[in-house]
Amino acid sequence: MSLQNTHASVILDRLTFTWPDGSNALDGVTGSFGTGRTGLVGRNGSGKSTLLRLIANELTPTSGAIHTTGDVAYLPQRLTLDVDRRVVELLGVARALDAVRAIAAGDVDAAHFEAVGDDWDIEARAEVSLAEAGLDPSFLDRTVGELSGGEAVLVAIAGIRLRRAPITLLDEPTNNLDRDARSRLADMVRSWKGTLVVVSHDVSLLELMDDTAELYAHALSVFGGPYSQWRAWLDGEQDAARQAERDAKQSLKKEKRQRIEAETKLAGRARMANKAFVEKRVPKIIANGRKMAAQVSAGRLRTEVAEKESEARAVLDEAGRRVRGDASMKIELPDPDVSSSRRIATIGDEERSWIIQGPERVALIGRNGVGKTTLLERLVAGTTDGTPTATGHTDRIGYLPQRIDGLDESRSVLDNIAEAAPTIQEKELRNRLARFLIRGDTTDRAVGTLSGGERFRVALAKVLLADPAPHLVVLDEPTNNLDLDTVDQLVEALRAYRGAVLVVSHDDAFLERLELDLTLEIDAEGAFTEVTIGVS
Repeated sequence: MSLQNTHASVILDRLTFTWPDGSNALDGVTGSFGTGRTGLVGRNGSGKSTLLRLIANELTPTSGAIHTTGDVAYLPQRLTLDVDRRVVELLGVARALDAVRAIAAGDVDAAHFEAVGDDWDIEARAEVSLAEAGLDPSFLDRTVGELSGGEAVLVAIAGIRLRRAPITLLDEPTNNLDRDARSRLADMVRSWKGTLVVVSHDVSLLELMDDTAELYAHALSVFGGPYSQWRAWLDGEQDAARQAERDAKQSLKKEKRQRIEAETKLAGRARMANKAFVEKRVPKIIANGRKMAAQVSAGRLRTEVAEKESEARAVLDEAGRRVRGDASMKIELPDPDVSSSRRIATIGDEERSWIIQGPERVALIGRNGVGKTTLLERLVAGTTDGTPTATGHTDRIGYLPQRIDGLDESRSVLDNIAEAAPTIQEKELRNRLARFLIRGDTTDRAVGTLSGGERFRVALAKVLLADPAPHLVVLDEPTNNLDLDTVDQLVEALRAYRGAVLVVSHDDAFLERLELDLTLEIDAEGAFTEVTIGVS
């Protein structure tokens, strides 16, 4: 499956990165990314985000080297945003644009001309970049705080395109993007110039890639084709590997049986020879000769069957190494004891209201910026001001925010979880965390050192393992940063949960699998409409 790329833009040479606590994020990774579009996939915690940060020079390798053919532009997984920062700064054109505007206003300071350089058309180019991202040119004079999370991501990507870096790295770029924004990003990706490496769980985006690279067990492999073709290849390879393992087990079993039969046969011969010797049925010299010959023959037979068994065991070991033993998250949620008649929450606009009652699953959808997250925050905080309204009828509400900002970055995973479940003993907490694939040294690591997927699992565990269990679980874009296998586990857990669930998501495939009882779409005026989720 691995391809040698003769037009490599990024070359990794035995790249290793170790966190300060001694845990290895990457260990001896060698490979390359070529020109064109590459989707980088792998399970949460495999080191994808760390690899991008190393290529972008945000982290320094512990050992090994990275070679690039040009400047690198990078969109991080968690876009840290200063709400007072201007959009032109996020675009990366503030200095040149401010200078152009100052000169136009009559300020002929030489520093302004130096700042402009050859970028006299910078304002027009910036507006075009915003338009390509589906954003209004008036955004140039706004602050980041006036944008939704999705709009901020689009502005950042527009800025990367504007800078025309030959190598671009995007880490989960569809997080927080609504359906229209995802479509606009897809259009930008289709026409992207240069080298583009995208880490994403969004299958529709991965289908636009020329190549698919996988980071697995500290090895990077590259497949020539989009995600669906790579997935089909991997599934076929794993089916063949499992069949080879089954065949090897049968072969080893056969060789073991033949060894036992041989040993039994040899033991029988030895008994007969001893009996003949004791009874003196043959002369002593002949008996000793036969004994020596039998010993030689037995030795050859034992060596032969032992070699065959050893070969069969080696074949089994090799076949077993090809079969992946990936662990999956096993979320077993406590019973919150919510009766089907219990009122959990009420959501409404100026015209009507809807009651979430008992263990219902409800989705809230709508474009970026219409106030979905604000509505959830009102519900969780218990505020009743503003329209539309969301009122909780229980104080047991578990909330997983979109930006996962409810964790103390400096404290350990275990300390963060214990804060939500103070009555649970440490040993039991560690056992429960293991079901979220949070185990061993990871439990004692500071949250700030975790990958996006690991952070999500910790945040999800803090919500779902709270004691007492929440009557209502509120999730804002829960599939952000998750690998596809973990999404599967989350779907199973939420479908089995015996409390109420309210979820905001732009991921239609995820919502459809939840078997929702109600889906409400909110528009820019704050009005709700009941809709049906369906995947085209």
